[in-house]
Amino acid sequence: MSTDHQKYSTENQADAIRQYAEARGIEIIRTYADAGKSGLKIEGRDALRQLIEDVQAGDTDFTIVLVYDVSRWGRFQDADESAYYEYICRRAGIAVQYCAEQFENDGSPVSTIVKGVKRAMAGEYSRELSTKVFAGQGRLIEKGFRQGGPAGFGLRRTLIDEHGAVKG
Repeated sequence: MSTDHQKYSTENQADAIRQYAEARGIEIIRTYADAGKSGLKIEGRDALRQLIEDVQAGDTDFTIVLVYDVSRWGRFQDADESAYYEYICRRAGIAVQYCAEQFENDGSPVSTIVKGVKRAMAGEYSRELSTKVFAGQGRLIEKGFRQGGPAGFGLRRTLIDEHGAVKG
């Protein structure tokens, strides 16, 4: 298990949020979680969509949304999309607080700049990761490995050397 995976596991995020809330006397009333979903788009993020719908409908019994960090709110390719969803909450009187960030999301110029940079970095991380994964898959294909699961029905894998001769 990678360190990154450990840091971002849903259990660890929930624990960090719970500790943040306890330290500040915040009661967790409801949880919206999109476990295992891509943060690139709001499509497929049913919990985030429900949160936004609840906020817009005034169907909330809370005044704060606790999020692990800026990247967990979303790795939207357009950083303004992330800001837009946060603005919807703020406009409704609901603060968004990032529990694992080193800044307070208080609307100050510094927090606004830092948050904007982190949003852009979150989107860029996804773009870079996609490029690296695609390149890695291409290299494996060039080496004769099939991507996307086991060999198709009726096919088998044959190991050959650099001259094309069958090995073993």
